[in-house]
Amino acid sequence: MLFVPTVIVTVLAFAAVIRRLLGVRVGLVRALLAAVLALLVTAPILSAFAPDDPTTVGGGEAFLLGAASIVVAALLAMAALVVLEVLLPTGSLPGPVEAWKGARRRIERTRRYSTILRIALRHGLGRFLRGRPLPGPTSAAARRRLARSLRAALDEGGVTFVKIGQLLSTRRDLLPAEFADELTALQDRATPVAWPEIDAVLTAELGHPAGEVFRDIDREPLAAASVAQVHAARLLDGTEVVVKVQRPGIARIVERDLDILLRLADMLEDRTAWGRAFGVRGLATGFAAALREELDFTVERDNLRAMAAALAASPGRGVRVPAPHPGLGSERVLVMDRLPGTPLGAAAPLLARLDDERRAEIASGLLDSMLDQILVHGLFHVDLHPGNLLLDDDGSLGMLDLGSVGRIDAVTRTAIGRLLLAAGRGDSVAVTDALLQLLDRPDDVDERELQRMVGALIVRYASPASTVGVAAVTALLDTFTAHGLGVPPSVAAVFRAVTTLEGTLALVHPGFDLVGQARASAGRRIAGGLTPDNLRDALEQELSTILPMLRGLPRRIDRIGDALEHGRLRFNVRLFADDQDRRLVTGLLHQVLLTVIGATAGVMATLLLGTDGGPRVSTGVALFPLLGYGLLIVSAVLVLRVLVTVFRHD
Repeated sequence: MLFVPTVIVTVLAFAAVIRRLLGVRVGLVRALLAAVLALLVTAPILSAFAPDDPTTVGGGEAFLLGAASIVVAALLAMAALVVLEVLLPTGSLPGPVEAWKGARRRIERTRRYSTILRIALRHGLGRFLRGRPLPGPTSAAARRRLARSLRAALDEGGVTFVKIGQLLSTRRDLLPAEFADELTALQDRATPVAWPEIDAVLTAELGHPAGEVFRDIDREPLAAASVAQVHAARLLDGTEVVVKVQRPGIARIVERDLDILLRLADMLEDRTAWGRAFGVRGLATGFAAALREELDFTVERDNLRAMAAALAASPGRGVRVPAPHPGLGSERVLVMDRLPGTPLGAAAPLLARLDDERRAEIASGLLDSMLDQILVHGLFHVDLHPGNLLLDDDGSLGMLDLGSVGRIDAVTRTAIGRLLLAAGRGDSVAVTDALLQLLDRPDDVDERELQRMVGALIVRYASPASTVGVAAVTALLDTFTAHGLGVPPSVAAVFRAVTTLEGTLALVHPGFDLVGQARASAGRRIAGGLTPDNLRDALEQELSTILPMLRGLPRRIDRIGDALEHGRLRFNVRLFADDQDRRLVTGLLHQVLLTVIGATAGVMATLLLGTDGGPRVSTGVALFPLLGYGLLIVSAVLVLRVLVTVFRHD
């Protein structure tokens, strides 16, 4: 009856002693395995130590022999732990709980990969997954058929693939027109969710049936995007609104796809030089955080308020955002005023009725608004594709979908302004200085070579006749990669916003000079900041910061001079002031001391074991061998502690 509890208690006692003697944190599973090993070898060791005739062993000798057997068994278990640490370092294998969760995630990823493959095959894209180049479609009709298949596959693939399609739809410099036109449908015409599912979300989030909150609500969506769909409605007081409702179950799908994306980013950063240079892991983490923000509509509600305040501070751009109704919303439902207009992606007839000058004004106003957001307010829309803009009959624009916005600090805004101004002057040195302030730079960057490459880019892309904005950004990113410069997520969001905006501007006004207009707009902002009033305000702010330091400067100079005159000037340098340095040196000293003490104990043990004679503890046990075995145990424990510390990767 007591056998099993005794074994369990013995194993736990062995595990606690082994973990304590090694002096490092050993996983519970490893410690228990070592304890079981010690328990199994104790009996054979005791048999080896015992004399041939056990009846001659007294009570004291039996106790010593048992203690020695237990200690030797523990030493063997500790040695086995050290060997296991060498072969399988701690952390290289997950624990049982982590292994179970990891297996479930792998199964889900495998199912996801299988689903993606089936979607591609179902839409006739399997031939492009065979790993060898194939000729593309040669006619416009074939390109349209392939573009429709690609759009349908991306739409069926889910949020992540829809986001990719939305980005590609703005890259008319990379894709044929048939593909860009077809992928534009992903911006606001994703497959809608049936009304009963939407009605269930509204009831759950608003706490009341939709009929009790709205006078009427259109069951057919105005737009169906990858994360949510929008329905026109009318409040009880008659106010026209739109209701943005999150797709049911989208959060779980997003988390599954983000898990795949983050694993891929980790692999690219670990295995590729360009992945490390771009900081792919950080970019993927930023994208994941932005996508998770899009799933929380309270974040978009706050973004709408902040963007409305920013646009009000920069009037005359012809851009506005809808006002949210905070009392009617949650993390999955957002109610906003309804803005008039047509989605820009479907506004070709309206644009065709406008003359070239008016279209140029609309494009310039949109660009100026974006530059105001980036350079003045530090809050900007990162994804201004045509599906996120409404064009009204009067030419004004309404911005939608502010679930994810970019935010940059004042220092970054100043550096971006300096970058645009220096590019307008063709000053490669100033452009390089601004870039180095914006980016994460390595210690060994070749600034002179970077200046030459940047200068070549300025000559190529910043000339008055150049209109290739996206190509300029791509070439600039290639330059960063070549010099090992990392792009912080906030700066990457600016580049993404600019590249997306160029495709939108080209739709409003083909041939729009993004680089030239941005350079001129930045110059106007710099010139506007040099007015007497602005200079006086800036001077007052700088003086208010510097005056306290200037007021105390004479007193400090006097103290230094007095100490120098009387020989009391001393320099105090604190060695190992940093806590990490102290821990490093302390750890090294501990290992050295343990090694010296362990080696000394081993030598003394060898000498004592080789010494004949001496006093005796009992009839069969001499004192010197007993002390020798004790010192040998101490030596083995200390050496094992050093070895386990050396071989542990952390």
